[in-house]
Amino acid sequence: MIRRTDFLTKNYGVPNGWSLSVYEKTGGYEAAKKALAMTREAVVDEAKKANLRGRGGAGFPMGVKWSFMRPHPTKPAYLVINADEGEPGTHKDRTLMELNPHSVVEGCIIGCYGIGAHVAYIYVRDELHLSKARLWGAIDEARAKGYLGKTPFGKDYPVEIYVHTGAGAYICGEETALLNSLEGKRGEPRLKPPFPAQAGAFGCPTTVNNLETIAAVPTIFTIGGEEFSKYSSLHYLNDGGVRLFGINGHVKKPGVHELAVGVTIRELVEDIGGGVLGGRRILGVIPGGSSTPILRADEKVNAPDEKSPLHPWHGKSVLDVPLGVDTMRGIGTMLGTCCVTVLAEGTCPVLAMHNLMQFYRHESCGQCTPCREGGAWLLGTVEKILDGHGTMADLNTLTDVANNIMGNTICAFGEGTAMPALGFIGKFRKDFVAYINGERKRSDARLTIS
Repeated sequence: MIRRTDFLTKNYGVPNGWSLSVYEKTGGYEAAKKALAMTREAVVDEAKKANLRGRGGAGFPMGVKWSFMRPHPTKPAYLVINADEGEPGTHKDRTLMELNPHSVVEGCIIGCYGIGAHVAYIYVRDELHLSKARLWGAIDEARAKGYLGKTPFGKDYPVEIYVHTGAGAYICGEETALLNSLEGKRGEPRLKPPFPAQAGAFGCPTTVNNLETIAAVPTIFTIGGEEFSKYSSLHYLNDGGVRLFGINGHVKKPGVHELAVGVTIRELVEDIGGGVLGGRRILGVIPGGSSTPILRADEKVNAPDEKSPLHPWHGKSVLDVPLGVDTMRGIGTMLGTCCVTVLAEGTCPVLAMHNLMQFYRHESCGQCTPCREGGAWLLGTVEKILDGHGTMADLNTLTDVANNIMGNTICAFGEGTAMPALGFIGKFRKDFVAYINGERKRSDARLTIS
């Protein structure tokens, strides 16, 4: 069921909606005042009640992540916000930075206090120049008003926020590669453990949150964690609240919308996105950024066990399953960034996979052999098939290479390359075979639909 909300987006489209004066008219910074009057332990407990799963892809509960932070006898703590947003098909965080930057600043103030940090870094993708300018503008306004600095809201708890320009690489969206880049090093993932909560930025305890995650924090402390969680129809699965849903690809009305958690893919495509271009049917849906495995529109849910959280949708189309962290995992994909990409009938899935493999091959940092060599192998093999020179052995090689990348790299980037490859091969094998048998040619393949 679609339930529209406007906690994060109420000032979208309002003249100067990114300014402090407009933000304060709708209750801005009251949540920060409230949180700073609480104990730090109470702030973390309230965050846990919200059941807010991280909005960056992994879906880890924000409040639980905050609770991992422990005071260090000699080292400071840091809050780092991941606003790199380099995942193809993902375009939600930049709307917050450009149209509601003060929610990010207020969320950082609360987050810093909750985890015991006095400094927050917002790591923004290099190309998002307007986003960086709006964030710096909001920081300057908040500091001038006394909301940042030595005594925010009169409390003796210094908080400072800095915007850091990213390195222009997709790999820096991985939290430990981001931390390396923040420190001025090459953006390569670190081995874990130690985890950032033990040794993060500059070797100090660090919490890394996605930008939308931190932007939702003021809402949690305005209406209460439990009330926030209840907005979701999946709160019973510890997947609470509201979030930004992106819809793009072959739909009539692409965009970003704030909705309560629990909307289905079909509702997002047909009711929010206006349906598929040209009145076509859906071929497949990538539910949360390019690294999440594709779903075919004709797939059915298989959950005969009554104890399964997916049992209510057993036998129904995967398009009718609510978009949630655990529900998407249950049907063999991931929620990711919750920006849905729609492929219409008539699209060539082999060409779509090739498009993604080009990106992943180019963006691999090269640190891990399975990812560095495997990505190139996947791209070269699918190109061979598209050019009409492939064999059935090549098709099997694609599967073998992708499977050998899975679980054999330092970070999830390798799996982010392999999972979409395995998804396309497994769901659209007949299309690959058609190229191998000479029944289809690359010159006839279509990736765009008008």
